[in-house]
Amino acid sequence: MKIVFFGTPEFAVPALQVLNDSDHEVTAVVTAPDKQRGRGKQVSFSPVKEFAVANSIPLLQPQNLDDDDFIEHLIDLDADLFVVVAFRILPKEVFDIPTYGAFNLHASILPKYRGAAPIQWALINGEQETGMTTFFLNEKVDTGNIILQKRIQIREDDDYGSLHDVMSVMGAELVLKTVTLIDYGNVFVHEQEADSATPAPKITKELCHIDWNFSAVKIYNLVRGLSPLPGAFFVHNEKIYKIYRTKLADAPELKPGEFKETKHEIFAGTGSGVLQILELQAEAGKRMQADEFLRGHSFTK
Repeated sequence: MKIVFFGTPEFAVPALQVLNDSDHEVTAVVTAPDKQRGRGKQVSFSPVKEFAVANSIPLLQPQNLDDDDFIEHLIDLDADLFVVVAFRILPKEVFDIPTYGAFNLHASILPKYRGAAPIQWALINGEQETGMTTFFLNEKVDTGNIILQKRIQIREDDDYGSLHDVMSVMGAELVLKTVTLIDYGNVFVHEQEADSATPAPKITKELCHIDWNFSAVKIYNLVRGLSPLPGAFFVHNEKIYKIYRTKLADAPELKPGEFKETKHEIFAGTGSGVLQILELQAEAGKRMQADEFLRGHSFTK
């Protein structure tokens, strides 16, 4: 099949790679425009663009997905199928172009966790299972008919970083399987159960701010869902500290926001239970294990 691939971040690269290595033809890649980063305003490419350039795949980087020239270019490519992984919302005049339509890879078992941050919210809400879904695009975001789904268990030590990496590879396999089914005409879709839908909105700075009045379990899951990026944080003595790893502690109760330290350990009181902070970062500092952090910092002195 002739495929146009839409994607931007690192999460999308394994899916693009598996398609490029297959018998299918990736005729073009659509990704985000280049950005200027840092004080030097150096131009940086998206991970998907880096892969496309390295593999000599034609590239499109539209500012506006409704642009007439962009749409005409897509039509001229005469693709059989559009594959979308971690990209912007496509307008109907775009996803209706190819013969077999367009499908998206979503990092949840839809209809749960519709939205921009499904992996994060599964962890934040303490889910023990999540998965991947491929579905045909329609005009309402993340509501199209489901093609394939694959489930994955969430381990106790998983955080956003580890789960992201595992699901990226797993999602690539699901993408290739979905393309193969469409190619052979063996697709049997089913509608999403709208009554079971849950949201997964964008992660905000307000969400990342730890409220010590929450339970230890809730904060533990919040930290997992935001580690390593953007990172859960709290403010102590007007300084910001990010937390990357914690565990629930069997320790004497502390007041919410109260700290206790040993030579190697940091404990924090919450609204219910005690949390041990295992890995953290001081403002303008580097990420450290708790024992290393305590050689130069303290929350109790």
